[in-house]
Amino acid sequence: MSKPTFLYQLAQEILKTHSNSLLDLVVILPNKRAKVFLLEELKKSVANNAFAPKIISIEDFIQDVAGIRSIDSVELLFEFYDVYLTVTEKDQQESFETFANWAKTLLQDFNEIDRYLLDTNHVLNYLENIKEIEHWWEKIENKTELVEKHLAFWKKLPEYYQSLYDYLLNKGVGYQGLIYREAVGNLDHFSENNTNQFIFAGFNALNQAEEKIIQHLLALDKAKIYWDIDETLLHDSFHDAGLFQRKFKSEWIYYKTHPYEWIVNDFTETKNIHVIATSKSIGQAKITGSIIEKHIAENDTNLQNVAVVLGEENLLLPILHSLPNNVNALNVTMGFSSKNNPAQLLIAKLFKLHYNALSRNPSSYVMYYKDVLDILTHPLIEPYVYAGELVNRINKNNYTFITHKKLEELYTQENALFGMLFRKWDTSSVNVLENLSQILLQIKANLSYDNEEEKITNAFVYSVFKVINKMTSYFGQHQNIDDIKTLHAIYKQVIDVAEVSFEGEPLDGLQIMGVLESRVLDFETVIITSVNEGKFPAGKSTNSFIPYDVKRELELPTYKEKDAIYTYHFYHLLQRAKNIYLIYNADSDGFDAGEKSRFITQLEVEKQPKHNLTFQYFNPNVPNIAHQPIIVPKTESVLTRLREIAEKGFSPSSLTTYIRNPIQFYFQRVLRISETDEVEENIAVNTLGTIIHGALEALYKPFIGRVLTKVDIESCFKKIDDEVLTQFKEVYKEGEIKKGRNLLAFEVAKRNVYNFLKLELELLEKGDEVQIIALEAPLSRTLNHPNLPLPVTIAGNVDRIELRNGRVRIIDYKTGKVEQKSVTLKDWNGLTEDIKNDKIIQILAYAFMFEEQAKGRNIEAGIISFKNLKSGFLPFNFKQDKEVTDNVSPEIMEAYVEQIVVLLQAIFNVEMPFEEKVN
Repeated sequence: MSKPTFLYQLAQEILKTHSNSLLDLVVILPNKRAKVFLLEELKKSVANNAFAPKIISIEDFIQDVAGIRSIDSVELLFEFYDVYLTVTEKDQQESFETFANWAKTLLQDFNEIDRYLLDTNHVLNYLENIKEIEHWWEKIENKTELVEKHLAFWKKLPEYYQSLYDYLLNKGVGYQGLIYREAVGNLDHFSENNTNQFIFAGFNALNQAEEKIIQHLLALDKAKIYWDIDETLLHDSFHDAGLFQRKFKSEWIYYKTHPYEWIVNDFTETKNIHVIATSKSIGQAKITGSIIEKHIAENDTNLQNVAVVLGEENLLLPILHSLPNNVNALNVTMGFSSKNNPAQLLIAKLFKLHYNALSRNPSSYVMYYKDVLDILTHPLIEPYVYAGELVNRINKNNYTFITHKKLEELYTQENALFGMLFRKWDTSSVNVLENLSQILLQIKANLSYDNEEEKITNAFVYSVFKVINKMTSYFGQHQNIDDIKTLHAIYKQVIDVAEVSFEGEPLDGLQIMGVLESRVLDFETVIITSVNEGKFPAGKSTNSFIPYDVKRELELPTYKEKDAIYTYHFYHLLQRAKNIYLIYNADSDGFDAGEKSRFITQLEVEKQPKHNLTFQYFNPNVPNIAHQPIIVPKTESVLTRLREIAEKGFSPSSLTTYIRNPIQFYFQRVLRISETDEVEENIAVNTLGTIIHGALEALYKPFIGRVLTKVDIESCFKKIDDEVLTQFKEVYKEGEIKKGRNLLAFEVAKRNVYNFLKLELELLEKGDEVQIIALEAPLSRTLNHPNLPLPVTIAGNVDRIELRNGRVRIIDYKTGKVEQKSVTLKDWNGLTEDIKNDKIIQILAYAFMFEEQAKGRNIEAGIISFKNLKSGFLPFNFKQDKEVTDNVSPEIMEAYVEQIVVLLQAIFNVEMPFEEKVN
């Protein structure tokens, strides 16, 4: 580095002034992370073995002064609820879910009031008076119950505060503010009984309690404090980065007789600042990855002096997935909200599945297939449960709802994790929580500590495990809360205040951290993401019951002070760095729309002479051609497969598939790739068509080979319901058909069959003579033609062949709407080039296959459309000039065969690869 880091200077100062008394020295830093770096600097500077001084964070130091243990946010919420129940009348007590909504905010306010050593009764009574004034105009008799409850809540606040304070103090634990207040009260006792010397280093903003403690020790000559502020920022009275330190420098009595240490001049040194605008969060992650890749290429693999600082914690996972493979060491040190924690998302899915199953039917325990698949395909579960076969069975058999017993039958393996996931939940909250703990422990056992990504996953799992364990302890003590819905509500509330803490060994490799974790540390290359207004700095978002003007009056921190803190952190990151990358989201639309941070504008406006500022907009590499059509040459193996198909038979639908898209033909017929099974929750059109086809086949089967009578058809009407139901069960397997859209589809199928039989009956009554020849009959015929390289078989199943009034009629059922124009042809040329002729190609293929069996009788081939039944049978027509013929004569058959030969020639032509049709 061009200039020594702050911690290097601090190490030199410690060794110079306390070389003989390191054991009596306590160094207090803003966070725990900096301890390892300071120890490393001391180690480098000490020639012989020596005992290191005690190095602790400010929070640990305050706890030592107060003699009180810190309580975490989840435990605090539970403790506060217990206190709330003891001081609130039974008829006014709220559920934990409702309580937690306001308690989390109130606890933050209690914390601030205590850290700034304010008179709590004064503040809370002030808030009560404000609420009273807001309703001053209402007459007492006109006040509603809601208003009365609202005012009663504000009256209760002093009692809530004092009861919680006393309760925690009695247990020897406390939240941060309570510990700070008690530390100030215990200051004289602590300083009298402590012989250590103290060094405070690297601080910026201090609350009233911290100021009082530090000034007290300075006045007793028991401490020294070393700041880290650049003179450019300190002496500019309008610059927020120096806001707090200008105040301390001018107001602290200590500085009337002592120098202000240290004021440095590093910010004005040469710096390369790259401001990069991009689109969305993923764009920022990709750019970060490419910057690191470039750094490795230019500086070998040494990433020790590189830091990625996340302005927004949600970017952590995208950035981890965007890092180049040659990042050989990685340290993540930051807090991460549980909202997007993969382990938390799994627990949420388990609650959803089991709560819904209990709500539907506790005895049969019916689970919705999507809830089951969500769990089985979760990344923490899928690699260890091996449920591929189970998922296939669920999809293939259309299990929309699955009983617990059925699920156990379908999963044939022995797997402990599977058993835990789908074990029936009873109404005992403790049992449910213990089961969830076991699941998380089993997942943890599957993770490897040699893999950086799995180390991070382990941190996710552990954070949720801690929450579940605390809830188990709480519910064990409160047996009266024993309801899954309440349990889920409480879980959702407490998981919000739980944070994932990542802690690495930070002396080697790439550093990934949040903004607050960057305190005291200096890096040569700094990459900062989300440098957007509202993200960095965070903006005016407040989560407090105390209004802004009251905060100003009481000198509590507002968003202005919060912005000043972030300003200092931002400029401190830049202070000694040489290469700086500021990345922000420039998209003005969408959910995460962005505007560049004021910090970037400030760097532009107040540009230092030695700062090289560059601005660029990063556009992802978008190819000129959005989609390159797939082209597959006809190799010898492809031709061998085509010969197999020619021998077995080209179906009419395979010929139309080739016309629609040769690549689709290649995938389906040559490679034999079929679509994966998925649960068909709502009956698809093709499934409905299969059901109608099957029902008509079953109803007409007894009449094959003889003349139909009206009695035959009338007998079919009685069988419609049963036959359609049978077909539904056969085709739709275990799918639900008794309600919703599927029930409507069931009725539509029955109506279509009924309307078909009604049409048949009307035609018989008009004198038609009908004899069924075949139903769903497999047909085939080999086509030998001099222009083809080999004999080609055409094969397929025809829906119905009949003899009607002396003519052979070949019928293809269509569930969708078809009109006469779709089966009318004016010119043979180009028949196989246009997909709109697909229906003509299909019905004439059936005619071609049956021609020899017709034995010279006239043939007509056509379609019956269930959505156009009023038009009846729609025969193939050849319309030339004004003459229309519906007879499939030998001449028509010959012209058709010539066109099919042209199509088959293209399929077998080695020089014509399979080429995708894009549109």
